[in-house]
Formats: sequence, C-alpha cells, structure tokens
Amino acid sequence: MSAGSGTGAEPRPFERIAIVGAGAWGTALALTAHRAGRGVALWAREASVVEAVARDRRNPFLPAPVDLPAAIAVTGDLPAVVAGADLVLMVTPSQHLRRMLGEVAPLLGPAVPVVICAKGVEGETGALMSAVGAAALPGRPLAVLSGPTFATEVALDLPTAVTVAARGDHGFGPDHLAARVAVTFATRHFRPYLSDDLIGVEIGGAVKNVIAIACGIAAGKGLGSNARAALITRGLAELTRLGVAVGARSETLGGLAGVGDLVLTCSSEQSRNFSFGKALGEGRRAALTDDGPVVEGAVNAAAVVALARRLGIAMPICLGVEAILNGAAVDDIMAGLMTGDLKPEALAAEKQFQIPHPAL
Repeated sequence: MSAGSGTGAEPRPFERIAIVGAGAWGTALALTAHRAGRGVALWAREASVVEAVARDRRNPFLPAPVDLPAAIAVTGDLPAVVAGADLVLMVTPSQHLRRMLGEVAPLLGPAVPVVICAKGVEGETGALMSAVGAAALPGRPLAVLSGPTFATEVALDLPTAVTVAARGDHGFGPDHLAARVAVTFATRHFRPYLSDDLIGVEIGGAVKNVIAIACGIAAGKGLGSNARAALITRGLAELTRLGVAVGARSETLGGLAGVGDLVLTCSSEQSRNFSFGKALGEGRRAALTDDGPVVEGAVNAAAVVALARRLGIAMPICLGVEAILNGAAVDDIMAGLMTGDLKPEALAAEKQFQIPHPAL
C-alpha cells in the first residue's frame, strides 16, 4: 500500500507496537500488526487472560479459534509493554480511556504517537475520545482507528477495511500520522483508508452502537427486515445530524467509519450491541456485568443523548434506546418511533450548524 502524496516517498511504518487492552479487538489488532511484520506487545488487565495465553496461546475474550504467536508478548506489566514502543494503541472501553491514558502517559517516550481505538462519548464530559486523548496527553500526536470490524473476522484474517484519521494541514504525505499508521497495519487482507476528519470518524463509531441496540430490539420483537432497514437509514440521519453539528464532514459519515460501521453493527448477532438489544426485545432484561464484555451502546446511550440535547439535535431512535435502558416499555417506544409527525425525509442533514462545543 502506498499512502504517499505522489512524490515517490513512502510513509515509514512504526516497528514496535504496544497495545493497551487485550479484549477481542485489541487481540485482533495485535494479530494484524504481527502479520504486517511488526513487533507487538499486548497488555491485559486480567491475570486470567495472561495465564490463558501462556498456557494455551488463546485469549478467552476472542471467540475465534486463533492461536497467538509466541512473538506477541502478552503481559499484565504495563511499563514493560509500553517501554520501547514507537506507537501505542489504546483499545480500552470508552469510559475508562481517560484513566488508562493517565497511567500510560508517564511511560511514553516524548514523541510516541497514540492511536485511539475506543468508540464512544465520555459520559461525564460529553467529549469524544480524541478530545479525551488531547486533554490527557497535551501536545501528543493522536490518531483514531475505526470502521466496520468484527474482531473475530479480523483475527481470522478475513478481508477488512478501516479508517485511520489524524489531523494534518498538508495532505497525506509520507510523514502524516494517518499514513504511517496505515502502512504499519496494512496487510493483504487488512486495508486502512486515510482521513483527517477525526470528529466524523469518532461520531460514526459512537452513535452506531446505540442504533444497533435499536435494531436488535426490533429483531427480538420479530418486527422484520423492513423495520431494520428503516432504523438503519433513519439512524444514519441521526448520526449525520449530530456529526455535522459538531464539525464532522458528511462525506466521512457516508464512508467506512459511518455508514459502513453502522450497517455491520446493526446486521449481525456478532455485534454485542445488536445481541444485547435482541435480548431486550425478547423480554430478557440483559444485565450489564462488570466482568463481561462491555456493551458500548448501552454505556454510551445516555452520553450521546445528552450531547444531542445540548446541541438541539433531534435523535428519536437514540432517545428511545435510552428510555428503554432506563425501564420504559419496549412496545411503547417502538410504536412511538412509527407514529410521530409526518414530515419530509431530508431534514437539513447537510446544514452546517454553527454551534461551538469546546469539549469536542
């Protein structure tokens, strides 16, 4: 893959990758970096994960039957993972990102970039993950990696495309952070695309999980494929309205990190958010447990709705999901989504809202 600017120069890959977070996605990214020829160290908070990998070369958080090569170091020693790395990936749940960045910050070399792979809106502040990163690591080069990805399929080396976003003022030349991250992870079956629209990439990743819960609820209620298509399409309208309001470009939201991730997450029980919503639709009040996988849409629904309210953005699907999570009757909310005022389909999704939001 060439991510250069047409001058013949090629971006230089990072060679020593530290991945903070050994869940399914962190593990899949570790396997991808290894396949791309990089040195990889993976940090796991859970001692049980470290022990399982040492014993079986398998991560219990990753459903795919994939052995981790011995060259991928898996440890609970955070300083050992970060020391000597020339690129760090943060693959933690969104609501823990700020705290983990605080632990990582004193361990980083002065110019080591950080790639944020968490998707969400911080509940306490309403900040996107890049804003959390900028606050925790002032002056540090930051990128975001997102897109339509099931960790199991990436771990199995099935074809996948993602978006890597980083700010830059002079095009995607060989020194652009997004270009360097892209060539670091690019393989025959893992293709990163470049963007300089961090906000657009992040809004797509945050909102799609909430919409996926709605689609799961519809599936659990047996409402059919038509309902799911309507929820995905109107969910994209909500996602776009919010994104444009906070400075995202609409074309980003029509790409991999927007509509691509939305369609994937809303269409398969491989998605934790979809499966969680399906359980709700079937009348099973699925519990969020501290020791289970994080359902980001359930964690982020309140933060997404709060941000929309603050900016005056209509997001009825996300509002409905939040209400259901707070105990509202599923049948009442789903019926309400179909019986609102009749109106034109296009609701100024492209309008450039000029609403300042310094936290983003």
